[in-house]
Amino acid sequence: MTESHIPHPRIAEREKTGMHQIRRAETLDLNNRIALFISSRFGTMWAFYALLLWMLGWVVLATAGIGLFRNDPYPFTFLLFLSNIVQLLALPVLAVGQQILSRASDKQAEQTYKDAEAMLKLQDEVHRLLKVNNELTEEIHKSVINR
Repeated sequence: MTESHIPHPRIAEREKTGMHQIRRAETLDLNNRIALFISSRFGTMWAFYALLLWMLGWVVLATAGIGLFRNDPYPFTFLLFLSNIVQLLALPVLAVGQQILSRASDKQAEQTYKDAEAMLKLQDEVHRLLKVNNELTEEIHKSVINR
């Protein structure tokens, strides 16, 4: 038997490229880095808690008529205005950040697909070698019995 092991080309390719990570920002320009930074920070529960505390504080102060709200007949109008401005500014940045993360996810899915494809080919090769091994074992068995 002269079967020699030839490593699958995907192994060498994977060693060169490594795992795709969005955290490797060398391929991102400054705008994309900023969008990714804001998306990863703004899209957390801590950001939600901070905004919730800010709004609850505003409501409590406005209801009690403390500080800036002492003579304001419509204390919640400015709160709604600020909330809308923050949302309008955050939406495009979050959309760009999500695009970047989506592209990274697609690259990871492609890597996973290529790895699975290579594993299937290797599995097929193992089955072929097992079949050859079984045939050789049967030939040896027959030759030993026929002696």
